[in-house]
Amino acid sequence: MTVVAAGSVPIGAAPRPGRSVAWWGMLLVITTEGMVFAILLAAWLYLRASSPSWPPAGTELPDLRLTIPFSFVLWASSIPVLAAERALARGRLVAFRTFMTVAWLMGAAFLAYTIHDFQALHYGWRDSAYASGFYAIVGLHAIHLGVGLAMVAVVVVKAALGRYDRGHHRSAEVAALYWHFVDAVWLFVMPTVFLLGHLR
Repeated sequence: MTVVAAGSVPIGAAPRPGRSVAWWGMLLVITTEGMVFAILLAAWLYLRASSPSWPPAGTELPDLRLTIPFSFVLWASSIPVLAAERALARGRLVAFRTFMTVAWLMGAAFLAYTIHDFQALHYGWRDSAYASGFYAIVGLHAIHLGVGLAMVAVVVVKAALGRYDRGHHRSAEVAALYWHFVDAVWLFVMPTVFLLGHLR
């Protein structure tokens, strides 16, 4: 009789049908995080509606000439992640690593833009309600993106070490789900925080 440690998967064992517990756990996490972003964006819209001047007079707004193209870079990064998921399901580990690396580079470029954006602003998070909200919402998204980059880096390394095959790749599925969440959140953050700020 073969003894298998609790929680481990025997080599060559058939994968369990349906989503893993880890996937559902991540879905619960991103649902909770999505609610946090929804509350922050609702507070932002409330402040905008109730303030006589929004943003406050003299407040420097982020340059949309950079925001828009980098936003599309982030959104487009979900495409190689989808391609990576399909490649992994077919057991094509080299293609998986390639696509996930491309997604990582696109996300890293967007994070670098966000850091540059913060450095270019001439006000701090304490200066006004607008500044506090901007730093809280955009900064929180940047933190989530940083976590996503770390997760993608881990799954790429695991794939390079041969830890995945077409039947066992739960952590890769979880990382992909989280990445799509980060991209989806920016679909709401960018128009609300950036585009509406330019509408007087």
